[in-house]
Amino acid sequence: MAAWVLPWQLHNAGLNVIATARNPDKMVKLKAAGIETMSLDILSQESINEAVDNVSSLDILVNNAGTAYSMPFSDRDIEQAKETFDTNVWAQLAITQAFLPLLLKSKGMIVNQTSVVSTTAPRSAIFSDTARLELAPFGIKVIEPKTGAVSTNMIMNQKENTQITLPAGSLYEPAREAVESAMRNDKMGSMASPADRWAAEVVGDLMKKNPPAMIWSYHLINYQATLPENVHGMVSTFQALAQFQSNDQSEFLSYNEIAGTTVYLSYAQSIANSYQDDQ
Repeated sequence: MAAWVLPWQLHNAGLNVIATARNPDKMVKLKAAGIETMSLDILSQESINEAVDNVSSLDILVNNAGTAYSMPFSDRDIEQAKETFDTNVWAQLAITQAFLPLLLKSKGMIVNQTSVVSTTAPRSAIFSDTARLELAPFGIKVIEPKTGAVSTNMIMNQKENTQITLPAGSLYEPAREAVESAMRNDKMGSMASPADRWAAEVVGDLMKKNPPAMIWSYHLINYQATLPENVHGMVSTFQALAQFQSNDQSEFLSYNEIAGTTVYLSYAQSIANSYQDDQ
């Protein structure tokens, strides 16, 4: 759903939108709504060049494509991690460089879709900070929507395209069920914001005369109200996990309960840091 609600909201705000995707079939609803669509594979320089040739002017570039890879640090497959960075970081840089001449002419805006966990996830938060500083003298704004849990197809696509099971011999083998549930984001559905509401709020901020450098989703703001206690609890469970040494059944059950929580520890800590910064 979110693959089309953001361009639809931009279109609804009065902008002339060109929506892109590798698979044109995914943009049927956009085309039916009167939005121009164009095929684009962000991992292909040839495809990027072709897209640039078909665009005569540009005021706003939205880098919205992304993928996810959930795996404990100790079990992460390097090649798969590199593929994630290719999509989430290097492709975004390639797209931005290609369209930069048009943005320099319009003194336009670059919108990099990032995550509330961008300190731990490769959604180019550092890239955005650097681009913001370097392009400001040329009149180009760089905006980051810091998105939390939103109802999109990303989790479903992740389940279809990547491994969401622990490898044999994992440190987390005693708690496989709990950790793999966390990796699949099984509990995120009930927390997710409706995609259309999220898109409307993001576009509302983008259309302001002076848009904020970072746009935090409303769901994250609501969640922050209880963050301090939640994070303290997660840190405590992480410390308990570190102290786990015995294999007796009672301690195994305790380990099984808290191991899944540690997967979200850095996620929660990054949100907590932002919460403290806003106070």
